[in-house]
Amino acid sequence: MTGPATGRSLGLLVCLDCRATVRGVRAAHLRCPRCHAALHERKPHSLALTAVLVVSAAVLYIPANLLPVMITRTIFDDEPDTIMSGVLVLLHSGSWPIALLVFIASIVVPLLKILALGVLLFTVWRGSPRRRLQRSELYRMVEFIGRWSMLDIYAVSLLATLVQVQSFAQVIVGWGAWAFAAVVVLTLLAARTFDERLLWDTPQHD
Repeated sequence: MTGPATGRSLGLLVCLDCRATVRGVRAAHLRCPRCHAALHERKPHSLALTAVLVVSAAVLYIPANLLPVMITRTIFDDEPDTIMSGVLVLLHSGSWPIALLVFIASIVVPLLKILALGVLLFTVWRGSPRRRLQRSELYRMVEFIGRWSMLDIYAVSLLATLVQVQSFAQVIVGWGAWAFAAVVVLTLLAARTFDERLLWDTPQHD
């Protein structure tokens, strides 16, 4: 059974800059008549760029959670804290809503974004024609969450501020915080470089 009509099958292009719909997919060096941006059937090197970004984010996710995101310095000693240890401190102090916010925003959400983008890349690489609508919805969910990606960094900043206020100590940014910020930026860029239209390029046979 033939799948639904797509812009490519109808000879249409969408300008990624101004979202104008342009006819003439086969024309070489085509430019948008509205904003004069270069038009492409698909984002150039979308799969390769997205794969590199996702793999990099997955690698950095490990030190982001294992290395200290902050070091609490007092007159007695220095105490390093990872994201999880900070969550446990907040739980023990009775601040469970903030602990839950930090746990979801800083541990769960980045991991889910990496896994979702990995699934999308794998299914496009395999050329799977199944559940294209569901995969498209998954991508849009990741893209929507990406708009709130800075919430992850704000959560860590909030954690550092709370520790500094409660203990009246100096808080120093650790390497885990830099790795965590890199994960947030890389997943955000990966969602931007992935071309959702690749999900619909394989004809549906069922």
